[in-house]
Amino acid sequence: MPREPRGIPRLRRHRPWGTLPNVNRISTIVITKNEETNIERCLRSVAPFSREIIVVDSGSTDGTVASAERFGARVLQRPWPGFGAQKQFALEQAQQDWVFSIDADEEVSPSLCQEICALDFAADGYEMPRRVRYLGRWIRHGSWYPGYVLRLFRREVGRFTADRVHERVVVQGRKERLRHDLLHYSYRDIGHHLGKIDGLTSLAAMQMHEAGARSVLPGLVLRPPLEFLRVYLLRRGFRDGIPGLVVAALHGTYVFLRYAKLYELRRRDPGEAPPP
Repeated sequence: MPREPRGIPRLRRHRPWGTLPNVNRISTIVITKNEETNIERCLRSVAPFSREIIVVDSGSTDGTVASAERFGARVLQRPWPGFGAQKQFALEQAQQDWVFSIDADEEVSPSLCQEICALDFAADGYEMPRRVRYLGRWIRHGSWYPGYVLRLFRREVGRFTADRVHERVVVQGRKERLRHDLLHYSYRDIGHHLGKIDGLTSLAAMQMHEAGARSVLPGLVLRPPLEFLRVYLLRRGFRDGIPGLVVAALHGTYVFLRYAKLYELRRRDPGEAPPP
């Protein structure tokens, strides 16, 4: 497994759930499908501060469920309704005062774990920087870092948006930012990255179409190169070397495909069934 970024100390030993000093009452929630290669790393990283771990699975055919159950997680099976709806369902199963939402391909760094365990929990929600491992290195610039995400929040004041893709937590209350990184192992290789882009752009185009988006040509012609330049130059993606160049180029590709698929949806015969 790739090493954690420099400057982040490792915990010397693993403790049982919820036994670190000052830990609050936290339910950790994860949604899964065929995440056997990731799920144990993910759950091990949240165990020190979690009073319970809830895994909502949507029909895994590998060892995901068995791995989660061996780790003591409560596993629920539910057909896939979309990212936002599935995470909201997981949130509704939580029984503790606080919720930590994590994806199966993410890991709480030891320093972030220690920071959470030392929190005074005075705010209603906490954002944290997310660092991505890509092509053998940690990406430190461009559109991927610091990439703050809100993952820890008071259960009674938080909810997930119902978006098909790029869902987020909405918290009614005061938010603060943590210092240490959530680690993201999002892509095994470029082929895996391209496969995810294909699926995510289909969902994004459908979401735009349902919202009434009509302007396609500027998105096809202008936005892809402008997004590449923004990520690679303005956000200093060039400082990440060739991986930074690949990230910027595929980000432009993502934008192009999103609008190309929106155009495809607009031209479809009204009587034709939409893609699954």
